[in-house]
Amino acid sequence: MSMQTLKVLSLLLSYPEAEMLEAIDEMAEVVEQENLLLEDHKKSVLALIDSYRGADLMDSQEDYVALFDRGRFLSLHIFEHVHGESRDRGQAMVNLLQMYEAHGFEMSTHELPDYIPLFLEFLSQQEQAEAMQLLQDAMPVLSLLGARLTERGSEFRAIFDALAGFAGEPDELEEIRQQVATEGEDETVVYMDEIWEDEAVSFMGAGDACKSQTPAASPITITPREQFLKAQNRSL
Repeated sequence: MSMQTLKVLSLLLSYPEAEMLEAIDEMAEVVEQENLLLEDHKKSVLALIDSYRGADLMDSQEDYVALFDRGRFLSLHIFEHVHGESRDRGQAMVNLLQMYEAHGFEMSTHELPDYIPLFLEFLSQQEQAEAMQLLQDAMPVLSLLGARLTERGSEFRAIFDALAGFAGEPDELEEIRQQVATEGEDETVVYMDEIWEDEAVSFMGAGDACKSQTPAASPITITPREQFLKAQNRSL
């Protein structure tokens, strides 16, 4: 059973394109009829969809870039928040890509496997039980992003609240919220497109070292919890 609500959340979290603005009525209808989300979360997601009605595409794109592409705190790449620039990130992406391929899911060549909108699109095509399990594995990162968006008063927090309502909140949620409340501004000054391009080259060049390692359990499992929290402390 496909879950098109997750596809809608994927589109809402992607860089705004004209096709998305033309499909907002259809997106709202999916959220309403599929009724996958908790009522409060559904209302917030519908409000986010409504915010695009009559919106100027270029303004929406500029706002999106200013929010998600001007630092690392709100990077939409899962392993950015777990492994940073360590070698473990390349292997983690290889494992995730292997999972996609095992399910017959073909990804765009210009996105890394851990890009959250891509991950949500993949989940939308899976059985609900499997999608929920994979989301639960990713919830420490998703809750971190949701908390940071809440601190910024962004409507995009509705997406992450909805995912938490669907999959459940992580055990370390309180620690994540405490960290976000005290971490201050993201002062990273980087050109994210160049960084991601360099990291994509490193990922694709992982070579034979990755072939002998088969992913056990979920390729996005974030354990132990201390590893995730330490990664966040290093980013401050």
